[in-house]
This record gives sequence, structure tokens and C-alpha cells, in this order.
Amino acid sequence: MRSIQRRDSKKVMVGDVQVGGGAPIVVQSMTNTDTADIDETVDQIDHLNQAGSELVRITVNNDDAAKAVPYIKEKLINRGVTVPIIGDFHYNGHVLLTKYPEMAESLAKFRINPGNTGTKTRDKNFATIVEQAIRYDKPVRIGVNWGSLDQQLLAQKMDANNSLSVPKSAKEVMLDTMIESAKRSSELAQDVGLAEDKIIVSCKMSGVQDVIEVYTRLADVIPHPLHVGLTEAGMGMKGMVASSAALSVILQRGIGDTIRVSLTPQPGADRALEVQVAQQILQSLGIRSFIPQVTSCPGCGRTKSTYFQELAEEIEEYIKESMPVWREVYPGVEELDVAVMGCIVNGPGESKAANIGISLPGTFEEPKAPVYIDGEHATTLKGDNISNEFRKILHTYIEKNYGSK
Repeated sequence: MRSIQRRDSKKVMVGDVQVGGGAPIVVQSMTNTDTADIDETVDQIDHLNQAGSELVRITVNNDDAAKAVPYIKEKLINRGVTVPIIGDFHYNGHVLLTKYPEMAESLAKFRINPGNTGTKTRDKNFATIVEQAIRYDKPVRIGVNWGSLDQQLLAQKMDANNSLSVPKSAKEVMLDTMIESAKRSSELAQDVGLAEDKIIVSCKMSGVQDVIEVYTRLADVIPHPLHVGLTEAGMGMKGMVASSAALSVILQRGIGDTIRVSLTPQPGADRALEVQVAQQILQSLGIRSFIPQVTSCPGCGRTKSTYFQELAEEIEEYIKESMPVWREVYPGVEELDVAVMGCIVNGPGESKAANIGISLPGTFEEPKAPVYIDGEHATTLKGDNISNEFRKILHTYIEKNYGSK
């Protein structure tokens, strides 16, 4: 497999998590609770962290939310949860960070949207937030978003474009403005006194081709770590597919030091789905490993029985449920490959290629299921207890090959 050549970037510490500077790409998420509801916010941060989120962002939009932050951190620490918490500020961040020093101290990073720091006093308000970051020794993410782009800067760019003999398209001007806003804001932060190794940058858009283009260009003009993601990706399948399409191209180009998948949650759905999708994107690209992967075939006319589908689902659930323990007891188990195949066409080949695989019989095939371990035929299962027997074989393989810490 061809390795991905990562873009060089500065090292930034967010709490005890390194972003950039060659560190593994960090998965992050954001709560959708009312931050003023301390218990609900603590529960969701804990849940997101357990799902694998290495940084969690929370909304800090008013006095009640700001007052709640120190108590949220205290309750998390009492639970043994030390995931760094990022404060998301818009419009009044300069006021809240100055007014509530305990809140500022409790956060591991400040996120600033340069398009939402005011109008007449935009630069002054931005500088105030940066000054608080310097005071409390916190990094910042300068998060440019196309939906809240600096309108003054965009107007200047549009006016300059209109004077050209061959004007650019409105979309091209917007992309230029996104990059200019990110560069200008990072330079302003450093002019105020923020160290270069305290800055992370993002330029999020909601169009797949647009976000690929903006990050590809941005990566060439700034040295800072990049937080990448498709903003307002959408709900369900659309959001997951669009995020995967965009992030896969960006990451394959070696761009990105931390990622988030911004899914619109379906009512009552698990917020941690965005964490799982981000992890799966990284694992599918061979960048990081989080959980054993199950390879299974799509099924065809040779597999009228749903048994192999049910077994694949059972094995995936078994792995998912077991991972909290396995992660602690069996280091490296997240790199395990398992195959559950449905017939003789590709079954043996895929099963041999995995660490451990089973090739179930298709319709009209002999009712037996050969099991392969590290490319060699190990045993053949028959009868009604194949699922339990295969799970035992899988667990034995893990115990034998991954040992214990």
C-alpha cells in the first residue's frame, strides 16, 4: 500500500493532545447540548470521548454557558475524563473571555470565527480574544466558514475583481476570500503576540469540490496545522457520503492534522456517529486504526440465505461491544482484519487475506464453512452453532496474538 506523505505543519498542544508536527490525525467532535445544562453536557462529552473523540468542542454563547464551563470540567475530572475541551465563540467571545477568567482557564483551546467577531470593531474584538489566549497560554483555532465569511473583506475582493479585464467567477472570489481571511487572521493573531505554535486554522465549506479546493490551496500558504471538515454536511447517508468524499481526497493529499465529520443528527440518534464516521474514514485510508475491520461480501444470487449477513453483523457487534476491554488488554487489536464471506466465489480468497476469516456456503453449496487463520486453512465448521464457534476461534486468536499489557 502506498503511504500518504503528510504535509509538514507546526506542532500545537491542545491540553495534552498534540495536533500537527507529525502527530497522528486527531478526531474531534462537538456537543449539541445547552452548555448551561451542566449534567447533560458532561454526559455527552463523556460519551463522545468514550466513542473515540480526542477533542470535544462546546458552545460558549452566553453568561450561563460561560459560568457552567468550570463545573463541567470539574465533573469530568471526577469521572476520570480528561479529554481537552474547546470553547466555540461567536459575536461575544471577547466579552465572555474577559468577564469569566475561570471559564477561560478551564478550556484547552479557543475557537474564533473571524467573520463573527463584530463589524466596526472586528479586529479589536479578535485581538481581545487573542490577548486572552496569550494570558491563559491557550492555543486558538481560526475557523473561517463560508456561511459567515467576513463580508467587508468579501466586498473588497468583489470590488477588486470587478475592475479586472477578465473577472473571476463569484465562487473563485469566495475561495480567494476564504484563504485571505485565514491568512490575514493568523497574521493578526501573531501581530498581537500569539506564538506561531499556538495557531490552528480551518476553512470549511459545504460543497465537496469547494472544500477540496480551498484546503489544497490553503495548505501551500500557511505553516499551521489544519483542522479539516465539510461544514453542514447534512443528515444520514448524504452527510456521511459527502464527508467521506471530501475528506478522503484532502487526507490522501496529505492535508489535515485534525478532522471532524459535521453530521446533522437525526432525532434521537447517537451523537457519537460523527466520531465513528471520522474514525472509519481514517481507517479506510490506512492512516490510523481504531477497531478491527470486518470484510464481508455484498451477496448475490448464490447467497439467498441471510445467514452470512447475520453472522457479519453479529461479529461486528461482538467486536464493537468488546473493544473497550480489548483496547486495554490487547494492544494492537485494532489492526486486526476479519473476513465473513458468503460463498465459494471470493470467500476463500478474502478469508485467506484476512488475519482470520470464514467462508460460509452459498446456496446449493456443500454446507460447511472453512476457517482460515493467517492465510492457512485452520478448521471447518458445520451445523447450527457456527456463530458461537467462530467467535470462540476469534477470541482465542486475539488472546494468542495480542497478549496483554
